[in-house]
Amino acid sequence: MNTVVPGSDQPFSGLDDAPVEATVLRMMLGGQLRRLREAAGITPERAGFEIRASRSKISRLETGRVKLKPRDVTDLLTLYGVTDESVRAKFQSLVRQSNTPDWWSKYSDVLPGWFEMYLGLETVASTIRSFEIQFVHGLFQTEDYARTVTRLGRKTAPADEIEARVRLRLSRQALHARQKPPRIWSVMDEAVLRRPVGGAAVMRGQLRHLLEAAKMPHVTLQVIPFSRGRHAAESGSFTVLRFEERDLPDVVYLEQLTGAIYLDQRSDVEQYLEVVDELSGEALTPAATTRFIEQVAKEI
Repeated sequence: MNTVVPGSDQPFSGLDDAPVEATVLRMMLGGQLRRLREAAGITPERAGFEIRASRSKISRLETGRVKLKPRDVTDLLTLYGVTDESVRAKFQSLVRQSNTPDWWSKYSDVLPGWFEMYLGLETVASTIRSFEIQFVHGLFQTEDYARTVTRLGRKTAPADEIEARVRLRLSRQALHARQKPPRIWSVMDEAVLRRPVGGAAVMRGQLRHLLEAAKMPHVTLQVIPFSRGRHAAESGSFTVLRFEERDLPDVVYLEQLTGAIYLDQRSDVEQYLEVVDELSGEALTPAATTRFIEQVAKEI
């Protein structure tokens, strides 16, 4: 697709060339609507009044956190001065596409709402940089390791629920097989390798899996050994996602016990990028990391 709209110096790019998850498409459409509103000099309050909604509804719409209604989009485009029928028709076509179920919708009975946005972002990210202080990143977990982690805090959950959660986690790893997978750079504390998740056999299998993952050309793994002492991210794990699409700002993802925080303010993102760069400098090199993982595996 190559649709240029008023108030946008660049068109959407690539939406007809590759599948885009509905969650992400809503974010991209929301970003376009925000730029149109700003270019027309219209306040969120006025835009909200036009579609019989509040200012907060416009904010949620422009950040892709709610589904878009065709009537609302039609009214907003009119308010913003978009009269080109081909552009309006393309918007409506994309609105319909953005309301189709994402691949993870079949896991809706076990998927927390706060995690849906992360799945959409991870799906289209061009770069994923993470720091892990407790567990192996979900994109590199084996089935047995993932099952053990999933059971934590869910000791009374039925077996079919646990298995559904494990399948969801493993389904995310399909991005490794893409023709153009994202660049994944994961830094982990030595504790991740030492914590006996699921017992010796599970850990040996997980460490072997990490060694195989490290061979993938789009993957960089690094470990910060205990011998380095304190480091810049002892407060916890985080992930920074970056995108080629200009309508998606860089996002920092912070997962909590019952929710998650998404930071996209440039000042916040830059601070986390500084930290992850510092962590990469403190960590073992990728080659030394491989040797370190091999040594830990021998000690189990």
